[in-house]
Amino acid sequence: MLFVTSSPRFLSLIKPLPFRSLQNLGFSPKNLCLSTKMESESSTKLVLCGKSAVEEELARCLKTNNALKLPDGSPVTVCLHSESDSAGNDNDDVFRVNSYMNSISTSRFGRLLVYSPRLASTHDVVANNFGELPIGSVCVADVQLKGRGRSKNVWESPKGCLLFSFTIQIEDGRVVPLVQYVVSLAMTEAVNDVCRRNGMPSLDVRIKWPNDLYLDGLKVGGILCTSTYKSKKFNISAGIGLNIDNQKPTTCLNAALQRLGYAANQLQREDIISAFFNKFEVFHDIFLCQGFQALENLYYKTWLHSGQRVIVQEKNESEDQVSENVVTIQGLTPSGYLLAATDDGQICELHPDGNRYT
Repeated sequence: MLFVTSSPRFLSLIKPLPFRSLQNLGFSPKNLCLSTKMESESSTKLVLCGKSAVEEELARCLKTNNALKLPDGSPVTVCLHSESDSAGNDNDDVFRVNSYMNSISTSRFGRLLVYSPRLASTHDVVANNFGELPIGSVCVADVQLKGRGRSKNVWESPKGCLLFSFTIQIEDGRVVPLVQYVVSLAMTEAVNDVCRRNGMPSLDVRIKWPNDLYLDGLKVGGILCTSTYKSKKFNISAGIGLNIDNQKPTTCLNAALQRLGYAANQLQREDIISAFFNKFEVFHDIFLCQGFQALENLYYKTWLHSGQRVIVQEKNESEDQVSENVVTIQGLTPSGYLLAATDDGQICELHPDGNRYT
């Protein structure tokens, strides 16, 4: 990796070479204006469950105090998992809470679960209730109607997708932009960990900077991290969507396993999310204690961009002109942007230009 020894040039990154159009993740864009009056007036069901007696007591308090709210003020029905109709349900379409709880081995992350069969946005639930939920709490949905993405994109996420958001808290604002990379890395490692444990071949899920997951050249997942600052701490809501078992309109993880001759073996949402939290907690502690540098080599083995040639645009403000240049990606800068070098050896820092980096 190259290190910046002087002030880098700041360029807007347009596209890699050669340019090719990549299809969207198997979540369909949804126009918010199409939401029906019935949807807005129906009550959202939230099921609470804890890993231990401590989290179970927290869940009971949240229910008793009617503490959880949705950002639009729509009605919420809260119940404990032990009281829910789905407590013993093994239907693949329904998130299996017991299976998930039996699989996590963390001390902080993922131990308090908020589950909903059908929800506007898991991200909105954790972000809107950040102060009510303990750090590390997770919200999972079977179907998501208004999932959030970059550049205010909105997604309708069907069954077959792993959809969840969870909370993180960090004091050092300088490392907040790097959290999404730790989340991305934990997810790629979790997928392959589950594959190995179940005797299946590893899937080549790769990270496309800054926050997408790709498999065989197609997008299968994405990460969104948002933050607010309060009481000298950054409250981060991290959201993940991963297409596990829905082949439309592109592909999914289980379809890739079928192509490899493992049609009888299917990845399950509960296995992947529990493996994710088991990985993330370890990476999170390394990240806070040693910095992202301690995870950088593993990250570079997983991402798509080392040595990639890309086109960038640079605006000459004095002449009001835009010029295009070809650079080679070297790695990440300390602030989390792409570090690249021109053919004549100049170092530059690349920033994404909306959604045009494809």
